[in-house]
Amino acid sequence: MEVNLIREGLADADILHRMQVEAFMPLLRKYQDHALNPAMESLGRLIEKIQQPNSTFYLILRGGQPVGGVRVVDLDSGCQCRISPIFILSAFQRLGVAQQALRLLERWHRPKEGWCLDSIVEEVGNCRLYEKLGFIRVGPVKWVQPGMHLVSYRKEAVSCA
Repeated sequence: MEVNLIREGLADADILHRMQVEAFMPLLRKYQDHALNPAMESLGRLIEKIQQPNSTFYLILRGGQPVGGVRVVDLDSGCQCRISPIFILSAFQRLGVAQQALRLLERWHRPKEGWCLDSIVEEVGNCRLYEKLGFIRVGPVKWVQPGMHLVSYRKEAVSCA
């Protein structure tokens, strides 16, 4: 089934927020990382991020149905793009939705110095997805709390040719 992205504005911020909370709640329960987990983010904070000039939120649609979201942050005047966060509702995970969404983003955003993102090391499926898409682990693994570590990923820029 086809995956599409729609640039998110304030009109549907509540939908995006509800999906973000739902998608990240299993990780919040698992790791109890109340300071970092996007499920803890308020609607007001999400709206602030939508309004940031260097930030673009997209609603991820599968077959026309909202199933997740992704935020792209332009760093260094667009030289590099950061993905933070990307989320898919649990009923639509492991169907290739995130993979298709990330590939669309690579066509739409062309940062000269590539892409970056962070992931929880213990979430092997997420790490496998990023590595399958060409992201490479960089730098040391960062301890967050017992049983939870973050790893940074980078991906070279995709040729515009």
